[in-house]
Amino acid sequence: MIRMNHKTGLAVLAGLGGLTAASPAWAEVSAETAFVFNTFSFLIMGALVMWMAAGFAMLESGLVRSKNTATICLKNIALYSIAGILYYLIGYSLMYTDVDAGWIGSLSFLYNPSDAEIALLSAEEATPELITAVTDNGYSSMSDWFFQMVFVATAASIVSGTLAERIKVWPFLLFVVVLTGVIYPIQGAWTWGGGWLSEMGFSDFAGSTIVHSVGGWAALTGAIILGARKGKYGPDGKVHPMPGANLPLATLGTFILWFGWFGFNGGSQLALGSAADASAMAIVFVNTNLAAAGGVLAAMAASQVVFKKIDLTMALNGAIAGLVSITAGPDLQNHLWSIIIGGIGGVLVVASVPLLDKLRIDDVVGAIPAHLVAGIWGTLAVGIFGAGNLGVQIVGILAVGVFVAATSAALWLALKFTLGIRVSEEEEHAGLDTMELGQEAYPEFGRGSQAI
Repeated sequence: MIRMNHKTGLAVLAGLGGLTAASPAWAEVSAETAFVFNTFSFLIMGALVMWMAAGFAMLESGLVRSKNTATICLKNIALYSIAGILYYLIGYSLMYTDVDAGWIGSLSFLYNPSDAEIALLSAEEATPELITAVTDNGYSSMSDWFFQMVFVATAASIVSGTLAERIKVWPFLLFVVVLTGVIYPIQGAWTWGGGWLSEMGFSDFAGSTIVHSVGGWAALTGAIILGARKGKYGPDGKVHPMPGANLPLATLGTFILWFGWFGFNGGSQLALGSAADASAMAIVFVNTNLAAAGGVLAAMAASQVVFKKIDLTMALNGAIAGLVSITAGPDLQNHLWSIIIGGIGGVLVVASVPLLDKLRIDDVVGAIPAHLVAGIWGTLAVGIFGAGNLGVQIVGILAVGVFVAATSAALWLALKFTLGIRVSEEEEHAGLDTMELGQEAYPEFGRGSQAI
């Protein structure tokens, strides 16, 4: 059985060698060859996306103050682990099993290899019948699971940086359990699972809305309910900057994210079993790179105009905003549009940061502008520059936004009034590393320079 996926029908055709009735003869390869290349693509591209977890950890570590560095590292490795387990237990099934143009998949526990694959692996001899039963699916079922899982972890990583420096670790991780196991899979079923939004024609190639805006809405509701860091905003409305401890580390994290994004967008072609797929994937890679570059340069120029100086953190988030912006439609064949789309994303970041400060919404790393605002823009851009219907794109943005914001807000409030989500003012002042973990990321610096 061929499971629904992103761009559902296209993936099926591509997995069987890229052939349609109108396809040229040179596109045909054997089913087993297509199976091998498609599975290889899922695994390698998924590994690249997994590496983005390191990028988020380094970016956030560089943008928080040193007294909170170990905590942010812990949260990132923990949320990646939680996402993997919850997506295995229930998430994938809710997102992809028996959605049938509806709202949610069937709830079943555990997601394991297909019966056909187990039969092939258990057989003493790989008969043509056993091989055909496996290759007819187009790709290994668990390679697809792995590729989908790393996307879930990305959505959770977005929340971590926004709420840094004042949220308790365990309540945050409980939120991640529900986000990755329930909230993300349900809205994902509407689109990539073949649900009602997919039937309407909503288009989101690799997740500007489905991944990045979801993380952004969860982060925004959390930031509002959690409140700003103490001292961030003065009674007169003045903003007191709280600069990060390690900008070179934040820059490294951005480059790692940029690198991993080639897997994020490129792998969302969902096949590498034909010349057409390979050519399409190359286009996606180029557009991804150009959009990020456009985001950097546009953010630099905008920060010069707005702040009278070039701001490195704006340039870093400009790169991420460019990447997020192109993620909904990186298959554009005119590469110039990708530079424009990414550049607009970079400008939106610079414009959004002062707006959040005016609203007294404290986003430590700038994830809301880079992922939510740019995610909305990128999804709209598919209807403006690409083949998507603008009206349907707006419906999708609103549907996902309302659902994720409402469920996230309810969960944050439930945690706030039961376990509590915010550390005390004294603990916040001392730093979460000491108070939550009992260890420091840079103990030598905290105690003065000492010989070892």
